[in-house]
Amino acid sequence: MQHQYGTAGKRKTKYYDIYPGIDDLKEPARRRIPYFAWEYLDSGTGIERLVDHNRQRLRAIEMVPKFVGGNFDVSLQTELMGETYDLPFGVAPVGMTGLMWPGGELMLARTASRNNIPYCLSTVACQSPETVGPLCDDNGWFQLYTPFDREICLDILKRARDSGFKTLVVTVDVPVPSMRERQRKAGLRIPPQTDLKTLLRVAARPQWAWATLLHGKPGLPLLEKYAKSGDLKEVSSFFGRQLNNVVNLDYIKYIRSQWQGKLVVKGVLHEEDARMLVEAGVDGIIVSNHGGRQFDAAPAAIDALPAVVKAVDGQCAILFDSGVRTGLDVVRALALGAQFVLLGRAFLYGIAALGEYGGDHVVNILDEDIANNLKQLGVREISELKSCLR
Repeated sequence: MQHQYGTAGKRKTKYYDIYPGIDDLKEPARRRIPYFAWEYLDSGTGIERLVDHNRQRLRAIEMVPKFVGGNFDVSLQTELMGETYDLPFGVAPVGMTGLMWPGGELMLARTASRNNIPYCLSTVACQSPETVGPLCDDNGWFQLYTPFDREICLDILKRARDSGFKTLVVTVDVPVPSMRERQRKAGLRIPPQTDLKTLLRVAARPQWAWATLLHGKPGLPLLEKYAKSGDLKEVSSFFGRQLNNVVNLDYIKYIRSQWQGKLVVKGVLHEEDARMLVEAGVDGIIVSNHGGRQFDAAPAAIDALPAVVKAVDGQCAILFDSGVRTGLDVVRALALGAQFVLLGRAFLYGIAALGEYGGDHVVNILDEDIANNLKQLGVREISELKSCLR
């Protein structure tokens, strides 16, 4: 069954009319995962002003339709850093995805393969790059938190490359862990607590508990080799010592010299950072405030986007992340100069609510919504969107 306006009818799922929007997936996701996992997924930091601000500022962007251009088809196929994707968005890295839904990294890798979009695996994923990479069908990106020890860095890069990841995403906006007050109040600990309250919360979510039995307790398998331990507490302690690293330009240049694929830096809000990264030879910059999870006084990512686009002046690819929940949000970011958009929470809501094909359903929602809105605007190509801004 083909979409009325969409570009990939094969992606229609049985949930089409039950959950027509991303926000429709939030409540079923919350009901299927334990309280501490939900708080990890849904929370920000501080008073969480920025989580809401990201969305409010996106919604404030108005666009003016053009109605007399006649009938036409739209194509969402997108060229990005030498690769062709079926759609102008992909799956952002989310740490501990397997905590929110067991096996979630594997599900999202298969979603990326089925739909020809990128999936970015986190350094602190619950699956190793060796396990996930082969499932991505050449669409795998790997996200790096930079370790102090450069020998460890080199080995991680080799493992990612050998596992089939072609694009490296270096996250720079976590100089120290944020406060994450909601997570702390929810009792989220690494390793997870085994007190009665936690066990009762797990028992109240039998589907999650059963899936955890099948996939095993959440861990950090990439880092076990370097921590020289399979004990999650020791691995987590190692992570705290090694990977809380303020990244300087010399480190970026070092990674550039060692990584043979595309290099993208995530977490940029300041145009001066963007200019320095271009000089360092990066292939892409992701304008992002970590979804409001790091620094609550940061600007909305969408407000920072135009200045970064201007500073870069076409010298590298510009991607956008933070607060995106609809296809129209994707359209807004593309209109303001992003060439590609990444979504994290949206895909986690999908797999937490629906399991294996939850990611495909999120793709379906966004695909149809983007294509519909291009039709509403009278725009044939993504490149024409800028002309519709007020």
